[in-house]
Amino acid sequence: MNNASATLGILGAIVGGAVIAVAGSVESVTLAGIPVFGLCVAGAFVAQWIAFAPAVLLKTERHFDLVGSATFVAAIGFAYASRGTFDARSLLVTTMVVFWAARLGTFLFRRIRRDGYDRRFDRLKTEAIPFLMTWTLQGLWISVTLSCALAALTAPRPAALDWTAAVGTAIWGLGLAIEVAADRQKQRFRAAPQNADAFIDTGLWACCRHPNYLGEILLWTGIAIVALPALHGLSYLTLVSPVFVWALLARISGVPMLEARADRKWGGEPAYEAYKAQTPVLIPSVVRLFRRGEAP
Repeated sequence: MNNASATLGILGAIVGGAVIAVAGSVESVTLAGIPVFGLCVAGAFVAQWIAFAPAVLLKTERHFDLVGSATFVAAIGFAYASRGTFDARSLLVTTMVVFWAARLGTFLFRRIRRDGYDRRFDRLKTEAIPFLMTWTLQGLWISVTLSCALAALTAPRPAALDWTAAVGTAIWGLGLAIEVAADRQKQRFRAAPQNADAFIDTGLWACCRHPNYLGEILLWTGIAIVALPALHGLSYLTLVSPVFVWALLARISGVPMLEARADRKWGGEPAYEAYKAQTPVLIPSVVRLFRRGEAP
């Protein structure tokens, strides 16, 4: 990636962040006259840029995911603390985000400590502008993904718990369980010496080729459902959160990158081609799972 393209990416991410900040700030409570929602979005970007400084000097990506997860926790914690009043729905949403971020951040940090590198950054970390772009895009990812939860927490009028809280929590719990199980299954699979150059097609990975991403999409959908009754006016635009997560993982950076890498590594092998032909990308194939006699 050249500097011109990376610069456009940085500007696009900043514009995207500004749009979501405006949409969420219209109905936001304020702190010293400044919308708390807007402060959280601005803080998400600034945190990434601060963390970028030592990263580019040391040419390392080792703390990239950890900073991202910590920013989720800091932003949602700040929004919750800024309310002044504490209601059950806000506490539920905050707990959901913090639990997810702590779990994922810990998992990713342990993985990069074990592996020593993240192949996504092999070329990017050696060039300042493209590397800055990745940190800026992380700011956008945090802001848009978290936007629905932030809008609920910064709404001027709290919403009592109702059926949406039960449904949303159930979907969030299902998504989290799928994501955790998929991550653990793949971790155990990779730890076995005989699987060093093999692709995983057991457990949840027999149902679909990217169950961890399915879990991620489901859990943010659950958070959006819990947040829904607290939204008003332009803050309804923050319901783009789960759609953004789906688009990012299924169409932009997640599935396309991993599928291309897998095709380069195992493309042409009969077992892999059969697995790819028979196993859906994201929507699980329960029938295939039980035909294989595997348990999730």
